[in-house]
Parts: sequence; structure tokens; C-alpha cells
Amino acid sequence: MIWNEAKECMSRDEMQNLQSKRLVKLVDRVYHNVEFYRKKMQDLGLEPGDIRGIEDLSKLPFTTKNDLRDTYPFGLFATPQSEIVRIHASSGTTGKATVVGYTRKDIDIWAECVARAFAQAGLGRDDIIQVAYGYGLFTGGLGAHYGAENLGATVVPMSTGNTKKLTTMMKDFGATAIACTPSYLLHIAETLEADGDLDKIKLKAAICGAEPWTEQMRKQIEEKLHINAFDIYGLSEIMGPGVACDCIYHKGLHVYEDHFLPEIIDPETLQPLPEGETGELVFTTLTKEGLPLLRYRTRDLTSIRYDKCECGRTLARISRFKGRSDDMLIIRGVNVFPSQVEAALLEMGETAPHYMLIVDRVNNLDTLEVQVEVEEKFFSDKISELENLTNKIAHTIQQAIGLAVKVKLVEPNTIQRSMGKAVRVIDNRKLV
Repeated sequence: MIWNEAKECMSRDEMQNLQSKRLVKLVDRVYHNVEFYRKKMQDLGLEPGDIRGIEDLSKLPFTTKNDLRDTYPFGLFATPQSEIVRIHASSGTTGKATVVGYTRKDIDIWAECVARAFAQAGLGRDDIIQVAYGYGLFTGGLGAHYGAENLGATVVPMSTGNTKKLTTMMKDFGATAIACTPSYLLHIAETLEADGDLDKIKLKAAICGAEPWTEQMRKQIEEKLHINAFDIYGLSEIMGPGVACDCIYHKGLHVYEDHFLPEIIDPETLQPLPEGETGELVFTTLTKEGLPLLRYRTRDLTSIRYDKCECGRTLARISRFKGRSDDMLIIRGVNVFPSQVEAALLEMGETAPHYMLIVDRVNNLDTLEVQVEVEEKFFSDKISELENLTNKIAHTIQQAIGLAVKVKLVEPNTIQRSMGKAVRVIDNRKLV
């Protein structure tokens, strides 16, 4: 049941001692090898010897995505270029790409962490894992691929782009697991259902990540495909997929904290928050060689707990994400996260799991329209029934977010599907 009991079932004291030793080495390495961190620490009056363990973590400076962009492309690398064996990068759609580099040891640790995540999902050497994340500069495809190989499983490197071919291979090859985004998995399920192939697959598990999703969506995926769906978390700046993953009990994502030291801070005051309180997740990479990061602000909002899980693991657990501090919409003074709308819709059970938020500004007043897919039958029923459903959805969403919204019901397959990260918001205010 346990992939690596020595690492995942340590006592809290044992884990903190290991983290402290690795933190001290990390700080010394970045101080002497990365000019950016040396200047940051000097500005704070810090020398490596001032950091004696994780109790001194809060003395260290934060790192942000802008810091990676400002030092583009290789300014934060801590090893000679000759030791970097692979480079990944973000799309750069909102600015310069964030570039990450890996040494051979980094790749090995990454593969081990993803393998640990797959093992938590009950997978092993006898499984056939179809990887339907994008390959290339995005970390999802190769990260899942190397992890599955490290596990000893058979890998089908499908990537994205041809759903019909994917479902054909899934049937013909007898894939028992798939790694992809949750929104794309729902699209795959729709394709299988439309072709009458749901009973022709051998899928037992899905490892989904790269975008936020709700507990309601997980249950919908499990019911539609008759599988167990697991939430894997990661970000390219820290490593890629495999920083954390939930287990069969789905009571938080286990952080592989022997490699990634987590904190929760108040995103406004930047002060550490106690166990159980919701704030911004921050990571320090304890073993990364190519791109080690101190206190990297992920912008993801969650809480953390340290009690032993029912599965036997003692690793810290982060709760399902509440949203991101940088994708929060502020509409007429109200903070709105897309995940709140998604949870409200899926709780109703009368809509498809596809929606779009459209924010506009009319006569200097912000408006929010929620487009929701519903079954074809609603458009052939009486107009009054369509209006009743529209009003019911609008009321449910208002109760969830505390803001009146306009609801527009649309026919199936109207909202564009994504094979990568789902786009849930169109904010036209940015165009004004």
C-alpha cells in the first residue's frame, strides 16, 4: 500500500530534522551560486550561517513568478549550463515565459515523486497508463511519462489533439489508467458515451491535474467512468506534476515534503498562518539542483494539516484548492472564484460540467454572465420550464457567491472544449 514507507511515514520530528538539514544546504548553495539570492539575502542582512533550520525559514526572502521573468532565461539557475539536461518553460501568454532547468538528479527525483503519486492511486507494474497531458515545453506530459516508467508501468504517450484516436487506443490497448486534465477527461467521457464505448474500456483510475477542479467534478468523473479519480498537484517552477497527490481517502493532497517544504501565508501581510487556516501556498525546494527556489509564492489558496492520514502516511496534507489569489475576480466589490460557481452548478446536478464566466462593464457597472450547458431536452420543453431552470441556477449561484448574476443556458457542446487547461473566464473589462 505504501510506495516508500521510510519517506512517507516519518514522524514529524524526523521529517523536520531532514528538512532542516536540507534547508541549510540549500541556502548555502543559492547564496554562493545565484547572484539574485545573494543580493536578496544581503539586503536583509542575512548570511548562510543565520539559517540553522526550518525554524528560521521566515527570515528568508520570497520568490515570485515575476522574479523568474525578470531574470529570464537562466538567471536563477544554480548550476553550470553543462549540468542542465532538460529545459521546460511556461507558455508566456501573459508575459515572458518562465524557464526551468533540470539536472540529471532533478529528473530522477521528479520521476520518483510522480511514481509515488501513481502508487497512491493504486497503480503498479501491471498497469497501462495513457498519458494525455501535452508533451513538449509543458511539464505535464514528460513528467507523468517519466513517473509511470519509474513505477514500472507500461506508458502510452498519447498527448492531446485527437480524442477519437485516444479513445480507440484506450480500448485497443486496454489502458487501466489515464493522466490528463479533469476537464479533458470529461470530454473523453462524453466521446466514449456518444460512441457507445463506455463499457468497452478497462480504465480503473485517473490522475488529473494542471487545473483547479472541485470535489463535485471528481465525483461526476468517477460516476461517469466507474473509476477512482485522483488529484495530482504541481507547478513547473517547483518541479512539475508530482509535488503532491491525494490518496484513496481523498482527504487532502499528500505533499512530498522531503523534497518540497510547504508554508501557508496570509497573501496580504505575508505572515505565516497556523495549521488549518486558509492562505497562500508557498514552497521551498529542498533538493532541486538546477533551479532551487526559496519561498516561492504559488498564488494557490489552501490550508495545511499535519495529522496522520487514514492511509498511514504522515506527510503534510493540503486541502483542495479554494482558488488562486491572482485569478480571483472582483465584481462590484465581491471576491469571486470560478471554483465557487463550478461547485454550485455541480451540486445542483441538472447541468453539464461546462460553463463560462463572462465579465463586462456596462455604464460603469460590472456585470457577470454565467453561460451553462444543459441537456438538449430543456430546449424542446416548454419555455416556462427553461425559465424556471434559469432562475433556479441564478439563485443557486447568488447564494454561493453573494452576487446577482445573469444566467444564459446554452445547448450541449456550445462551450469550447480544451485539451489542456480549461478556460473558464472571459473578462472583457481588460479590453476597455
